Amino acid sequence: MLKLLASVREYKKPSLEAPLYVSLEVVMECLIPFIISRLVNNIRAGCEFRELLLDGALLIIMAFMSLLFGIIAGNACSTASCGFAKNLRSDLFRAIQKFSFGNIDKFSTASLVTRLTTDVNDVQQAYMMIIRTAIRGPLMLVFAFIMAWIMGGSIALVFLFTVPFLAVALFLIAKWAMPVFRNLFKKYDALNNSIQENIHAIRVVKAFVREDYEKEKFALSAGNLCNEFTFAEKILSLNNPVMHFCIDTVMIFVLYYGSYKVLSSELDVGQIASLITYGMQILGSLMRLSMVFVMITLARESALRIAEVLNEVPEIANPVNGIKELSDGSITFHDVSFRYGSNRNFALSHVNLQINSGSMIGIIGGTGSSKSTLVQLISRLYDVSEGSVMVGGHDVREYDLASLRNNVAVVLQKNELFSGTIRENLLWGDSSATDQRIQEACKIACADEFIERLPEKYNTHIEQNGRNLSGGQKQRLCIARALLKRPKILILDDSTSAVDTHTDALIKSSLRAYMPEVTKIIIAQRISSVQEADKIILLEGGEVKAAGTHEELLKSNGIYNEIYLSQNQGG
Repeated sequence: MLKLLASVREYKKPSLEAPLYVSLEVVMECLIPFIISRLVNNIRAGCEFRELLLDGALLIIMAFMSLLFGIIAGNACSTASCGFAKNLRSDLFRAIQKFSFGNIDKFSTASLVTRLTTDVNDVQQAYMMIIRTAIRGPLMLVFAFIMAWIMGGSIALVFLFTVPFLAVALFLIAKWAMPVFRNLFKKYDALNNSIQENIHAIRVVKAFVREDYEKEKFALSAGNLCNEFTFAEKILSLNNPVMHFCIDTVMIFVLYYGSYKVLSSELDVGQIASLITYGMQILGSLMRLSMVFVMITLARESALRIAEVLNEVPEIANPVNGIKELSDGSITFHDVSFRYGSNRNFALSHVNLQINSGSMIGIIGGTGSSKSTLVQLISRLYDVSEGSVMVGGHDVREYDLASLRNNVAVVLQKNELFSGTIRENLLWGDSSATDQRIQEACKIACADEFIERLPEKYNTHIEQNGRNLSGGQKQRLCIARALLKRPKILILDDSTSAVDTHTDALIKSSLRAYMPEVTKIIIAQRISSVQEADKIILLEGGEVKAAGTHEELLKSNGIYNEIYLSQNQGG
């Protein structure tokens, strides 16, 4: 909770105002029965109308002040809780932005979305109840008990007898409910993951006519979640009958024993009336506290899940006074080994490579040979487990992260475009790029030919994730976006797999002609995509099996020769 409360920040003032005005509201509410008791006794004594008028006016003023304090407290409480939730979401989002790929691998996308939405909402509701209801309940309990003691003496002790009974009951309910809620949030994550997966792949679902299967799968997940939530709510619902049992039992005793006291002239009617009112206030405060308890029980798991993200330490830290400039695009792998998280097996083992600045390098290998893993170490998307990666003569861990990644442009396998115009997507590479630079980058990436055919050209709207573009068009736009960064190292991770061989060749030719000083690393499945490279690296099982030109590998490496022949059997 201390970690989460750091997000209150500028909303500390309304967070303090809410309890203050709630306290004043409670004072007014506790004084009103006292005045009513006096009014009842005055009526029985046959007082004049003027005295009744004064007491009535006083009651109206106190009721109005109680209402006013309640409105101010409610407004401050809403401002504080909504502002706290806003800051908490912002802090969560910022924390996620600092994560390395390794950190992101620990949390699923659906789980992070749930934490940013459902979990924050639960914590917001709990915070709202804490700064208002959780303050009001104890204050009302104490003040009403004091006034009940003043009015009824030892008879007020009966209200205290309910407290230990309720405490034990609520503790047992919480102990039973908490594991259920913990499991419940995992099912929330699974359901959100199912929804996200289905919507993202809706075209595949329809193409394979799997709508019925997906509906059944979703219904099963939703049903499991419903059953789990119903069970949790049933446990928490025990709180209500326990509370009512206590209230009814105590009020029966007060009425019975209070009536006896009135008949024996130890108490008057006004005192017993106010005593009953104070009793209802005491028991009502206990009811409110039990509601706070229920809300906090529900929000506790949410708070833990949020704190888990906020406490997650980014695996990749930005060095203090990191190097801001890359001298060139040379790359050296010194005995590099890498494994993901706590995985015992190494994805890369003892990799040693020397890549000269301005050269074009091809990387090929079978599926799972860790080609993408190798290039992700260059821009520190992951850190090496052993050894070191040098860029421009310095270990990548010595560079300022922003400077390093601005000079190492990576076009990943999955082409991500955002809703907006083509121009807006391209400006991700350089927000200050001129139209001339944008057109030049698109020309190198061979994207200009299809953009010019569009009615609105660079102002054409792109749907989310580029759904209104073909795979090849998306790939070429992603390459153009990377070129606008003017990097010293350009990495194309199988980024031309969706374009035809002719366009693929044109892109490689343009890169060599227009960007001779840039180090170009091309990961591909087709040897034809890399055979013109200055050096081709063959990866297998996370190890470098061979390195050389196309001609050298054809002569010296049987694996490379076999791949080449299998891809060119028809040639």
